[in-house]
Amino acid sequence: MIIVIKPNVSTEQINLFSNELKQQYGVEVNKWIGVQSTVLGLLGDTHRVDIDSIQAQPIVDSIKRVQEPYKKANRKFHPDNTVIDVGGVKIGDGSLPIIAGPCSVESEEQIIEVAKRVKAAGATMLRGGAFKPRTSPYAFQGLRAEGLELLLEAKKETGMPIVTEIMRVSHIDLFEDVDLIQVGARNMQNFELLKELGKLNKPILLKRGLSSTIDETLMSAEYIMSEGNDKVILCERGIRTFEPAYRNTLDISAIPMLKKLTHLPIIVDPSHAAGIPWLIEPLSLAAIGAGADGLIIEVHNCPAKALSDGAQSLTPDQFDTIANKILKAKTALSNI
Repeated sequence: MIIVIKPNVSTEQINLFSNELKQQYGVEVNKWIGVQSTVLGLLGDTHRVDIDSIQAQPIVDSIKRVQEPYKKANRKFHPDNTVIDVGGVKIGDGSLPIIAGPCSVESEEQIIEVAKRVKAAGATMLRGGAFKPRTSPYAFQGLRAEGLELLLEAKKETGMPIVTEIMRVSHIDLFEDVDLIQVGARNMQNFELLKELGKLNKPILLKRGLSSTIDETLMSAEYIMSEGNDKVILCERGIRTFEPAYRNTLDISAIPMLKKLTHLPIIVDPSHAAGIPWLIEPLSLAAIGAGADGLIIEVHNCPAKALSDGAQSLTPDQFDTIANKILKAKTALSNI
């Protein structure tokens, strides 16, 4: 349930009203102060709330029940877009940051070389897998803790915030210096992990599951937010369909739909969606046109020798070209 407060109501009046609601109905009251209005979100069992009584209050403009099960992630509770700061890089403010780097961290030389190249091309954050969930148990699983240390070395060299994937609760302490913790598609519904990440004061990049609906994705975000961490960034990375021509189907429609349903920023991963390097450019441009808040792209200095996902990785030269086109597309769209 949400209650919209009339303009020019004092903070003291709002706080007093919120406390009365808590005491009378036993609900949690979240307050959001926007540019045009103040919204109170009532969480909990709201069936006993007397709508007529609340509507009669002189400070109340309007009230309505919210049917969606996700509350904190719901745009109805938070009308303005959320902007999240990741190590000085803003996501959700219209700046369209690009996260780039290899699928896996393989060596100090490799990750630093790639980091310098993608930064020079316009990337503002560095991605790289230290712990790698792989379909085959015989595939390269990542350098693990050593990979995290190498990412931090690359951060020292370039100044770029780092993004890497976590796989289990017991690894959380290892991620203390990671700027943006990624939850992969396979872990999107690992609810125990999500709840523990919700206790951190750190941005979380939540990837949509391979076969997950939009509602399921938002409910996973709700798991994180319900524990107190509202720094959640959603990622559309393609879903599994019957089409075998490419790895996954990038759900472009999900971007504007999520924009309508939630205030959280949404970035797009064209590399995992496509699985084919030449598709990354058109999918990136399509994502920008659909309203994405950023992109995450895989780049490897030698894709043919990559230990994981080389077939979908761009070379630094290819990334240079695409990053330039992304910048032009962003500029063109900002003038529409």
